[in-house]
Amino acid sequence: MRHARPLPASDPALGDLLVEGLEVHAPDGRTILAVDRLQVSAGATLGVQGPSGAGKSTLLHAICGLVPVAAGAVRWGGTDLAALPEAARDAFRRRALGLIFQDVLLLEELSPLDNAAVSAAWAPRAERGAIRARAAELLVRFGVPQSGSVGPLSGGERQRVAAARALARDPAAILADEPTASLDRETADRLVADLLAAARARGRTVIAVSHDPAMMAAMDRVIQVVDGRVRQ
Repeated sequence: MRHARPLPASDPALGDLLVEGLEVHAPDGRTILAVDRLQVSAGATLGVQGPSGAGKSTLLHAICGLVPVAAGAVRWGGTDLAALPEAARDAFRRRALGLIFQDVLLLEELSPLDNAAVSAAWAPRAERGAIRARAAELLVRFGVPQSGSVGPLSGGERQRVAAARALARDPAAILADEPTASLDRETADRLVADLLAAARARGRTVIAVSHDPAMMAAMDRVIQVVDGRVRQ
């Protein structure tokens, strides 16, 4: 972390997401995802369903700038993420988007609070206290202890730490890829309820890929991805 550049200030007023004419290609040139048009209003919750290998995760990765886009636009408000160079995409993602993945990847040597507040290490100095305070508040809300090692935490508790980490910087949008896949029904329901309540309380957009019907039922709208095409 030494010499790391501070993150820019977060941008809670990011605006709608508009994807138009999007294509993502495999290394051999095949089109693995094509989206004619997809719009998500700021503050809305969108579920993404579809068969395994259909392109759901590729869609999520494209709209947060984790994979290169061969054609089209990914506009978050007035910013076309697909048109930015890699360094600018990375900076935008760190500033504006909170990511939750099935593989939680916590820092085992840190406490739950330190994991949840890890983005404070790269944030402007004036924001660091607020990030840590928000991380602590989220852990209380999610029912996870703040101190001690993360090693003894259950799978559900670890996923809630990851959710708190994604929300602690108060991003404009939360993108989640199969966040309940490894959880039992009770734990999954609690995670979904906690995540959506926290996001809606701040008017934040949530886009979640999931095979979980209960999670999809909690979203404002659900789309299907089949054979690399979005069906709305």
